[in-house]
Amino acid sequence: MGKVFKALLVVAIVVALGAFVPHANAGEKVEPIKIGAFFALSGPAAFIGAPTKLVAQMVVDQINEEGGINGKPLKLITGDTEGDPTKALMVAKRLVENEKVVALIGPTRTGTGMAVKSYIESHHIPTVMTVGGDPVIAGGKFGPYKWTFKSPQRSSIAVRKVYEYLKKQKLTKVALITASDGFGKDGLRWLQKFAGEYGLEIVAKESFHPKDTDMTTQLVKIKASPAQVLICWTIGPAGALVAKNVRQLGMKIPLVQCHGLPGPKYLELAGAAAEGNIMPSTKLMAYDQLPDSDPQKAVIKKFVHLYKDVYHYDKDFPINTHSGYAWDAIYIVANAMRKAGTNPDKLRDAIENTKNYVGVSGIYNITPEDHNGLGTDSMIIVKIVNGKWVMQK
Repeated sequence: MGKVFKALLVVAIVVALGAFVPHANAGEKVEPIKIGAFFALSGPAAFIGAPTKLVAQMVVDQINEEGGINGKPLKLITGDTEGDPTKALMVAKRLVENEKVVALIGPTRTGTGMAVKSYIESHHIPTVMTVGGDPVIAGGKFGPYKWTFKSPQRSSIAVRKVYEYLKKQKLTKVALITASDGFGKDGLRWLQKFAGEYGLEIVAKESFHPKDTDMTTQLVKIKASPAQVLICWTIGPAGALVAKNVRQLGMKIPLVQCHGLPGPKYLELAGAAAEGNIMPSTKLMAYDQLPDSDPQKAVIKKFVHLYKDVYHYDKDFPINTHSGYAWDAIYIVANAMRKAGTNPDKLRDAIENTKNYVGVSGIYNITPEDHNGLGTDSMIIVKIVNGKWVMQK
């Protein structure tokens, strides 16, 4: 009886002491999970990079409102690449080494992506880029991409989407005019590689510098060719300049632009010359024309509602085909964190095993071989009709 009494006394003392000893977690501040986000917030690509940053913060807000990552909030740490490769590398190093971010989102353009890729790979930083070009995840001469992923469609997928459309239209003779930068060269590579597969013949091929202000000389040569359609591969103002030059020369063949141009900025810069232009696009640009059975439609509607009605970003940055890339990139990382935590190796593996994630830009199925995970079914072909984006069947 004495032993039982002593045992009960010990328990009573422990409980009493517990009432006066604060718990280790009581009032303890939960440290956020830091994600680095670096985009072209200034410079020639700022019209893409600046709203991408806003969307990135919008996504982080949404995830935190949903409870964060296993009870921990996300914190976005941002940086401006200025569209410059050297600056992009400096920003990436700051985010990783000083801010101790566990993953990176961005940058904005293929050139800056390639500038930071080697650093990302050597320092084992899970990164989902928001660049258009394929080289960042191409392997081979472009280097390993174990830690590098990207949310926008590959250029190769966009090229296939264009070629599927041309084949359906029974157009066989193609002229190309492409930018001399990394993005343009990447497009040219795939345009040439896939032409034969779709029964197409490239009958003219010209290039220009992205900062050129007139492409008339190249287009005069193309006009003299037997081309039935002209494909231009560039992003930024140069695409609109090509459209204007095509109109000035009275060229009657259809002009097909690349997947980086659908958006209000193109309509603004090209003006009347945009009418009738055709381009591959994310479904975002014509989501209201999608059937209700499309799994992406509800996701895109939510995104558009937040972007326009809640955050009012549309006042300064009308929605374009790039708008959803950061949304998808951060959700892919966040979903992986929920499963694997923030250990770099486990997080990387979880990102690589992303399956059936329904995003704004497509339904992602990432594999070790494909660090993008989107096919041609993630894209639509749009035509500009009376200043509106009309989905082509």
